Amino acid sequence: MNTLKNKVQLIGNLGQEPEIVHLDSGKKLVKFSIATNDHYYNKQGDKITDTQWHNIIAWGKVADIVEKHVSKGHEVAIQGKLTSRSYQDSEGQKRYITEIVCNEVLMLNR
Repeated sequence: MNTLKNKVQLIGNLGQEPEIVHLDSGKKLVKFSIATNDHYYNKQGDKITDTQWHNIIAWGKVADIVEKHVSKGHEVAIQGKLTSRSYQDSEGQKRYITEIVCNEVLMLNR
């Protein structure tokens, strides 16, 4: 069970083209978001779709794979860990973000 302490697995569709960031250190970072859908029925019997958006980042070889093979609308399975961080925006306000650091990606459609 030790390997399950902070493990996230999601299947979803990319909502936008991945953003590629080349750092001064030579490392590559890829940022993208995926949508996951859950369905349920309300009291009237209508099927309701609940869409959740997840921020994903990937480094190194995983970033290379995403850059070359993944684009908006593609369905992917990702595995990684949940992280939270804070930063100051351009107006000096402290902002918080939760994202998944992806260590494995699988393309589900071609």
